[in-house]
Amino acid sequence: MAQLVIRDLENAVKAKVQRRAKRHGRSMEEEVREILRDATKDEGSRGQGLGTRIASHFRKAGFKKGEIQEIRDIQLQVPDFSE
Repeated sequence: MAQLVIRDLENAVKAKVQRRAKRHGRSMEEEVREILRDATKDEGSRGQGLGTRIASHFRKAGFKKGEIQEIRDIQLQVPDFSE
């Protein structure tokens, strides 16, 4: 396992991490490990695109593949609000 030394950390930041660790029932060292794990959990993995995420929400609602048609190249008309 690796070790990490953090120098010149502001006292206010250290105090906040100590309070956070106490709230979670962990040592300050374990709290910092958890913060670093959480901050890097998605690093290196490519996230899903917006369309894929939206489609997954529709599948959870009961829609099956092909039930929702994709619409491309639509020309929208901008309304004229002037009188």
